[in-house]
Amino acid sequence: MTTTRRTLLTGAGAALLLPRLGHHAKAATPLLNVSTRTLDVRGKAATVFGIAGSNGKQGLFAQEGDRFAGAVHNATGEPLIMHWHGQVHAAADQDRSRPDGGTLAAGAHDTHDFKLTAGSHWMHSHQLTEQQLLAAPMITREKDAGDVQDVVVMLHDFAFRSPAEILAELGGTNGHGAHGATGAQSNRSPASTMPGMNHGSMPMGGMMPGMSMGGMAGMRIHANDVAYDAYLANDRTLDDPDVIRVDKGGRVRLRVINGATATAFFLDTGMIEASCVAVDGSPCQPLKGRRFPLAQGQRIDLLLAVPAEGGAFPIFAQVEADTRQTGVILATAGAAITKIGDRAREAAPNATLALDENLRALNPLSNRMPDKTFHLMLGEEAGYRWTINGKVHGEHQPIEARRGERVAIMFMNPTSMMHPMHLHGHHFQVVGSRAGQFAGPIRDTVIVPPHTPVMVAFDADKAGNWFLHCHHLYHMATGMMTELRVS
Repeated sequence: MTTTRRTLLTGAGAALLLPRLGHHAKAATPLLNVSTRTLDVRGKAATVFGIAGSNGKQGLFAQEGDRFAGAVHNATGEPLIMHWHGQVHAAADQDRSRPDGGTLAAGAHDTHDFKLTAGSHWMHSHQLTEQQLLAAPMITREKDAGDVQDVVVMLHDFAFRSPAEILAELGGTNGHGAHGATGAQSNRSPASTMPGMNHGSMPMGGMMPGMSMGGMAGMRIHANDVAYDAYLANDRTLDDPDVIRVDKGGRVRLRVINGATATAFFLDTGMIEASCVAVDGSPCQPLKGRRFPLAQGQRIDLLLAVPAEGGAFPIFAQVEADTRQTGVILATAGAAITKIGDRAREAAPNATLALDENLRALNPLSNRMPDKTFHLMLGEEAGYRWTINGKVHGEHQPIEARRGERVAIMFMNPTSMMHPMHLHGHHFQVVGSRAGQFAGPIRDTVIVPPHTPVMVAFDADKAGNWFLHCHHLYHMATGMMTELRVS
């Protein structure tokens, strides 16, 4: 439970619990209803979107083995493209965020039926409306989660301006549209293949023809190209934070989702040491710490032990390369809650791949040679144009793979910003960077820092056309998106 006037995404998932999902949901009583709602942000009313379950609460909390079966109703008044982020069991036609996926008309509903992927995932619009909080948790509690209290925290960056106004301020043009473009063929081949190699022993040097990332270390690096009015944790700022009741001596599994559109955060667990046990819904070997980076689209599960003497324990999310912060407070019964400012003493660092270089997947990929290796050069051009191999989406040449092939992708980033690269329909393993080769975590979104090569590998295990894009909304909207075609 919470001790303040709003209850959302807290406790043992009670605010999100749905009946066990089955095959009998009807359009008249949709499994999820997408509509508008009103928030109080720093004393000012804001109309945003929401995704409510049949119990009226935001998001979904299910159990491993459940299915996502039923109707999703669009009550927004606008065409809708929903993405089930992290749901790798969903077939290509179960997600409209695909090439030529079309839109769900206002007042209409889609019917879905697929096995939910265990872990901490989320759902969101694949349009600019994601900026207006059209996103919610999609948590499927693992069978082996144990006797812990689940606490879900959803992070957002918030502006009273419309996303179209923000895009205009950046100087960009929305070329993303409704995903209608299937990709024009080009005389320039944007994805080169290399002979297969063991993903666990890939040499990182010499794999980027015609350039040296190391030689770019002196170039400009920046973050946060959008000016936001507030940063939210469970729809609230630190002026009026979400206070979540926990037990003295209890164990908490903190499931944090970065639903921000253009902001990476650093999580700070303060007085309580945490153990990272999963990222992007996939288990990893536990790694202890108090500060963890979280890029747009990423999730992290942290195990915390509440001190036996109890108290109030702030959990901060600090903006990358900035002092601004948001967060929630874990508090035992009767604990004194003190006012917390929304500025940290020192700026957070820039997000890097350091966490992934130290994490190890609990269930890594099998030791196998890649059948294909692709190089993707991330680019930035005048006019707020963000590219992959010199092309924006609609000009792109898709990555081609056959079902069952092991695919490796080398991301190369000579740009001035970090790019969180997300692949639809699949989880990949982070297997290399400038630090060398390693059996890193299983993810669906990876931090690609400026001037840093990052390699991932995955098995193309399902047919279909799947987007691969930067999860900075405005980079995606202005071009940084291609697609993987699995035949």
